[in-house]
Amino acid sequence: MTTIPSEIERFDRLSTTWWNARGPMRPLHVVNTLRRAHVLERIASHFQGRGGSPEGLRILDLGCGGGLLAEPLAALGARVVGIDASPGNVAAARRHAALHGVAVDYRLGEPAQVLRPDESFDLVLALEVVEHVEDVAAFVGTAARHVAPGGLLLASTIDRTWQSFVFAIVGAEYLLRVLPRGTHQWRRFVRPAELAAAAARAGLRPIDLRGMRYLPLWHRASWCRDTRVNYLATFARAAR
Repeated sequence: MTTIPSEIERFDRLSTTWWNARGPMRPLHVVNTLRRAHVLERIASHFQGRGGSPEGLRILDLGCGGGLLAEPLAALGARVVGIDASPGNVAAARRHAALHGVAVDYRLGEPAQVLRPDESFDLVLALEVVEHVEDVAAFVGTAARHVAPGGLLLASTIDRTWQSFVFAIVGAEYLLRVLPRGTHQWRRFVRPAELAAAAARAGLRPIDLRGMRYLPLWHRASWCRDTRVNYLATFARAAR
């Protein structure tokens, strides 16, 4: 087990707010817009000849939450599997997808439990999830095993620095209250080198690392060079 019961309980309590762009998940909606554009750009640059379209690609979204990224990618024609350990999250994702007529294969549980050993994906997403699991190396290893030859793993999380404690916890949760208190535990944040080491042990090579800046007063997000708070790392598996 890599999930943490208290984390599942907390997300269950918030699950009804996933698609409320002005509610507790507002920062995720803002960041999701930025990341969705990046995912499409990465598809365009890595999977040649697709013109940035995810149509037909097999995509796995680990820790999919309410489906904020899984559903838009499926609406563009990707074959998406979304996995989350929170029953509330999966229920919210399924309801919203059904309401909008979008086909997404949502599964409740841990990746090792609900994925077949032979299932592989062109693109695996682990966005804002590794800081919520008990065993980061085990989680990344499981995610990497399902990256197809020539495929990608995109992982976003928060660096374990004093800057992240000040901005991501004290500022975001206690002073500005743009995130519910208790959303993050600083000791669970993951250094870029730790994430890269786990990916390397699973046979993946790094191809991109970028920081992300979020301005809570204006609810704006952008890419930057500074990875000491939020960052997104991209890893690739060699083609056969």
